[in-house]
Amino acid sequence: MKNNFLNPKTENFNQKKIDWSVIQLELKNKFGADIFESWIKKIEFVNEFNDYVLISVSTRFMRDWITSRYLDQILQVIKSYKKSINRIEFVVNEIKDKNISQLPITNEKSLEINTNVSFIKDSYLQYNRIDPNKKFENFILGQSNKLAYEASKKVSEDISHYNPLYIYGGVGMGKTHLLNSIGLNLKNKNKNKVMFISAERFMYQFVRSIKLNEMVKFKEYFRNTDVLLIDDIQFMNGKEAMQEEFFHTFNALLDKGSQIIISADRPPNKLPRIQERIKSRFSGGLVVDIQKAEFELRYKIIKLKSEELRIYYSDQIKIPEEIQKFISSEVKTNIRELTGALNRVVSFSRIYNKTPNLSEVKIILKDLLNMYENKATIELIQSVVCKFFKINKTEMLSSRRSRYLVRPRQTAIYLTKILTSKSLPEIGREFSGRDHTTIIHSVKTIEKLKKINPELSNNIESLKNQILYNKENEI
Repeated sequence: MKNNFLNPKTENFNQKKIDWSVIQLELKNKFGADIFESWIKKIEFVNEFNDYVLISVSTRFMRDWITSRYLDQILQVIKSYKKSINRIEFVVNEIKDKNISQLPITNEKSLEINTNVSFIKDSYLQYNRIDPNKKFENFILGQSNKLAYEASKKVSEDISHYNPLYIYGGVGMGKTHLLNSIGLNLKNKNKNKVMFISAERFMYQFVRSIKLNEMVKFKEYFRNTDVLLIDDIQFMNGKEAMQEEFFHTFNALLDKGSQIIISADRPPNKLPRIQERIKSRFSGGLVVDIQKAEFELRYKIIKLKSEELRIYYSDQIKIPEEIQKFISSEVKTNIRELTGALNRVVSFSRIYNKTPNLSEVKIILKDLLNMYENKATIELIQSVVCKFFKINKTEMLSSRRSRYLVRPRQTAIYLTKILTSKSLPEIGREFSGRDHTTIIHSVKTIEKLKKINPELSNNIESLKNQILYNKENEI
């Protein structure tokens, strides 16, 4: 078969084909009727291959939700019927997107029709083929990722302008999305032959080719491409033989004018156990980073995702702006956790048929928010607030009701309520034995004043960042 250099004798054609209706019945028993009707039933079986199955869903959101919540268990059920299956792949079948092939697909060859994105059948390359949904058009732009985005756009318009292009950043920041977008643009331009693979799967194919005595075909395959995109290059560390082959492949592609794009979680000079000559080649091109997403970008992402969900569920779900801003301001680790937090809130809304209030959202996202809670002690909050308002702790905890003391006291109580899991009576005891009704009054007063007093609102955010992150200005 075209593009297949693996030994066909290694395939097993004798196993019985999967009966998807049987699998779905088992999944219904496993997950229950509610989850099955909401999610699992909407999965369509597309095709079965040597060691994986291909399924389709109607939206990217559904794919991400199923992947994060149910995929491992679905795979276990499938493996109980056919042990050779070791992974599941998705096709997002959005009819409105003309770039996506129509389903169902009935045979293996149809997966290779009308595409010049190379892959090797039944290999790990197929797992990492280009996703038609990850385009420049739906990459959400902010100050933190603007440079990487502009460089990626430039490369996709003018091949070999920056060669190699090296993009680095933390987990879940959008590196793979940019590589995917470059690949989509270049494969449609002058029918470029595009190879998109992760470093881990490059290693797998390299080792397998050695075992099958097919290194000549391996070399020909990887060196006969116009565009090579390699994701997560840091996983090549320590594999000397593979680094040797990659180095010669890299040079061969540069010599013939092919474009190379690489992603990693750190800059080239910080890659551990990678040959110096390889790091030098990486540094010889354009090196750009994707920084931690700022509040404006996080809020833009949450707002867009919320709108997508509202349209998808036909107005059944509407996340209030207050909740959107809360998630955007509190979940800062990466974009995946940000969208994961929104998915949790949406799931709550669908299960209980109601929109959660802010207190309920804090409970839903407790494990994400509490990653900082060990830093937010009542003593720390009181000290930071006193320093900010230039009063001493004894004055703040006293019974005096002077205006210059009341507001800092209420602020400290409010911050204690939102940054710790302490109960109202516990908070009252730490503020000189005040009654829980006083604590409630203080919290409500600050919440009300924040809406009408921008200066107080900014002060609260500044204090919160000092307490949690030791930063004074980030919101």
